[in-house]
Amino acid sequence: MDYDPDNIFAKILSGEIPSTRVYEDDDTLAFMDIMPRADGHLLVIPKTPCRNVLDASPEQLAAVMATVQKLARAAKVAFQADGITIQQFNEAAGGQEVFHLHVHVLPRHEGVSLRAPGQMGDFDLIAQHAEKIRAALT
Repeated sequence: MDYDPDNIFAKILSGEIPSTRVYEDDDTLAFMDIMPRADGHLLVIPKTPCRNVLDASPEQLAAVMATVQKLARAAKVAFQADGITIQQFNEAAGGQEVFHLHVHVLPRHEGVSLRAPGQMGDFDLIAQHAEKIRAALT
């Protein structure tokens, strides 16, 4: 399948749709998930068109994973998390809903389950969580 330049993450990259950005470099963008399954749930995407890991270039994958590691470390510190869950889905049958490569980073605490998917988060709280992660990056 071809890349859809009108997907929601492409629109976030272009600024057509607002997002709570946490980190950005030349190749990647990290922003908060608006339907967080855990406090501090964020997404990392490449800035270049790419449907998923199946069509990503080695350079796109390397850039995304370097940012995932950086943000996972910061989120673990920011939320005093016991661990980090990294999720990445490919194609509809694999659970992918937005067809732009993205990796979920979720801070986790022992004994605390993830929230159900599809529930809109509190935007003020999401902004506070983003600030905690930004602070842990420095």
